[in-house]
Amino acid sequence: MNDTSIILFALHIAGAAALLIWAVRLLRTGVERAFSVQLRAFLRRSNTNRLQALVSGALAALCLQSATAVAVLVSNFATKGGVGLLAGMAILLGADIGSAIVSQILLVRQEFLIPLLLLCGVVLFLRSSRNEIRQLGRMLIGVGLIFVSLDMIRAATGPLIGSPATAGVMGYLAGDLVTSFFIGGLFAWGVHSSVAAVLFFVTLTAQGLLPPSGAAAMVLGANAGGALLAYVLTLTAPTTARRMVMANLVLRGGGAALVLLVLAKSAGNLNWLGADAARQIINLHLVFNIGLALFCLPLLSWIVAATLKLMPDREDAVSALSQSSALDPTTLDRPSRALPCAAREVMKMGEATETMLRSSMALFQTWDVPTAKAITKQSEDVSKQHADIKGFLAGLNHKQLSETERDKASELASIAFNLETAANAISQNLVSQAEQLSANGLEFSEDGWSELTDFHDRVLSNTQLALSVLMTGAPDAARQLLRAKDKVRKAEQKLQERHLARLRKNIPASFDTSHIHQDTLRTLKTINAAFATIGHPIAARSGDLLSTRLSTKSKANG
Repeated sequence: MNDTSIILFALHIAGAAALLIWAVRLLRTGVERAFSVQLRAFLRRSNTNRLQALVSGALAALCLQSATAVAVLVSNFATKGGVGLLAGMAILLGADIGSAIVSQILLVRQEFLIPLLLLCGVVLFLRSSRNEIRQLGRMLIGVGLIFVSLDMIRAATGPLIGSPATAGVMGYLAGDLVTSFFIGGLFAWGVHSSVAAVLFFVTLTAQGLLPPSGAAAMVLGANAGGALLAYVLTLTAPTTARRMVMANLVLRGGGAALVLLVLAKSAGNLNWLGADAARQIINLHLVFNIGLALFCLPLLSWIVAATLKLMPDREDAVSALSQSSALDPTTLDRPSRALPCAAREVMKMGEATETMLRSSMALFQTWDVPTAKAITKQSEDVSKQHADIKGFLAGLNHKQLSETERDKASELASIAFNLETAANAISQNLVSQAEQLSANGLEFSEDGWSELTDFHDRVLSNTQLALSVLMTGAPDAARQLLRAKDKVRKAEQKLQERHLARLRKNIPASFDTSHIHQDTLRTLKTINAAFATIGHPIAARSGDLLSTRLSTKSKANG
């Protein structure tokens, strides 16, 4: 093979791998944007027993095409007490099975599927005005492009079949399973998707390029790499969130290493897993994750106890350092430096407010004075940050500001004001409502509590999206944030109607908690609206605030 052929081969393989990675992400994005609220509610409720949690994790991974996405999602629930450690670990074990099933499904080859999926996907995405239908189109396009990328890999690797040089490299990988294992792990971690990694390895195996033993080691490495990715993504999370992810890394990574050892001792005999090499590798991926879940599920109580001993609760040693301000007064005469400082401080305000919101809902279930005081203290800190930001922006040399910089300063001041409004709503309204519920010895009805927790989770998801918009300034995410605001408004109206329907049925718990229930819904809607203002200026610049209602609200908030 000459130099030109080598360059073309590398280009084709890199392009095919890039398309595969992007297509998997496109598919997951469609699911998240269409059904994220429903998925979050489903996962939070599916923790009654470990078997139910296992099945719910598998179903969630099937929808999201990613065990890592499920792990990050469930760790967020653990932070606010929505999912216990045992149920969370069962969900993650199930998510690994679901991710393996996804790989099986996406290897199906039918010639008519690619044009059919792309045609239907593009038509739905371009022609539908409903977000859910548009996202369904995005999902179909993603699946179609996955099949296209796999065909590209097959086409690019075809000329290498029978090449002596290729046979030498692949023979080495077959003999050095440890190296193959680490290559698989690094590849899965690098592309942020064990699904994409497994599909890539299996396709190369089907082409006769990767020997079964080397491919098996890489797939096992991809399992460990996927668990490592979830661990890295939750490094900054509280200990309660990291426990289950750390335990999953130990179980999945350790299990993969143990199976690799068995594979090396048995000379890589995988004939019992299928007739051809590709089928053996993809089945190994599924059998490994199912076997790991079946082995660990009965032992979860002991695993939980060991995890709690190894990762006990502890005070954050650097909490004092986190109070330092990003506002640097020496930059006031240099707007290009000062405005990013203000933006960083606004982001800290948003993160603090989101933490308050995350912790507040647990007070309705179990009143806790230290948590209530911590939320109140955090609100005072947010108010001080707002005052500091206002003073900092007022101290800018406005004669040196360009029109764009003046607009940016005004946006930051407006966002800071709205974030303080949200923080005050949490500390003054939600906390007092939870305290009143506890003081009067009241409990929400079962349906009422379920609706409140679902609505709170929807608002919390939107606050996270808002902070992402604040950080990236992405117009697409800003549009999604504004659509989510409208959905929250409609959801709040529907929940108020359901509450009134329960009152008409003379449900005692609904009567006793009626005022608190309705006030809590309105407060959460106010908090959501405050965070949604982050998207208004970005959407306005990109020409997306075309409807009268959104334009009017944007001016009112400005």
